[in-house]
Amino acid sequence: MSWLKRLSDGLKKTSDRIASGLTGKERLDASNLDALEESLIASDMGPSAAARIIAGFAEKSFDKNASDETVRGALAEEIAKILKPREGRLELDGPPKPRILLVVGVNGSGKTTTIGKLAARWTKEGRKIVIGAADTFRAAAIEQLEVWARRAGADFVAKGAGADAAGVAYDAAARAKSTGADIAIIDTAGRLQTKSELMAELPKIVRALRKVDEDAPHEVLLVLDATIGQNALLQMEAFRSALALTGLAITKLDGTAKGGVLVAIAARHAIPILYVGIGEGEEDLQTFEAGAFARALVGLEG
Repeated sequence: MSWLKRLSDGLKKTSDRIASGLTGKERLDASNLDALEESLIASDMGPSAAARIIAGFAEKSFDKNASDETVRGALAEEIAKILKPREGRLELDGPPKPRILLVVGVNGSGKTTTIGKLAARWTKEGRKIVIGAADTFRAAAIEQLEVWARRAGADFVAKGAGADAAGVAYDAAARAKSTGADIAIIDTAGRLQTKSELMAELPKIVRALRKVDEDAPHEVLLVLDATIGQNALLQMEAFRSALALTGLAITKLDGTAKGGVLVAIAARHAIPILYVGIGEGEEDLQTFEAGAFARALVGLEG
């Protein structure tokens, strides 16, 4: 099964919800547009993004014999208009070396597995990777990350539970620099906006990294769990207040009815969307493509 087919299957609950608003032959009358807008909001796109999509979709004209695929494709085009400006790519090559990537997100968001998948991808591409286990809040997180690092063939730096997180981050970045590594990936403790002591730890980690490179971190990746719907927007705002985010990874899109939240995020925040994840395997994290994602959202495969 292709990855796009799996993405479409994973977003089926969302596309079914959206499709509930695409009923009747006179698809563009006021009542049907209202029903479609409600279904977009129910898929966690939010009222603002839904209104933008409906405004563009309402201008479309269809033959009375237009196929369901044609109508869905037109809707996908309007969704893609919001998503396309957010397509992004990490800058991995060229100076400075190493590139230092700080990864943040709450517990359970898929942060650790995302790091492992990225490390596996990049080592296969011939890059030398160092992973720093600066989530010293949970011993299990360190153990899990070590398994991923070993599997990926990446260098691993850790000090154990309870250690100073900023110290671990510094050691990992310094190891990467001294060994000529291409990328240092720094994990951090899962934190919520209600955990002020953990949020306050982030600037300390950044200061430690800047002892190795004054411009570090070069990338700050926020990992969000799609299953939490509109709560993802709250997390986004909390992390933006603490750090200069440079990219997003959206995980757990397999089976959620809340996949539309990515559209809400794209409409509200000018931050690149880098990766989407639909499962636990290394190949289940893929580069974000706006058009493909929009088509999957409306139930089309690629």
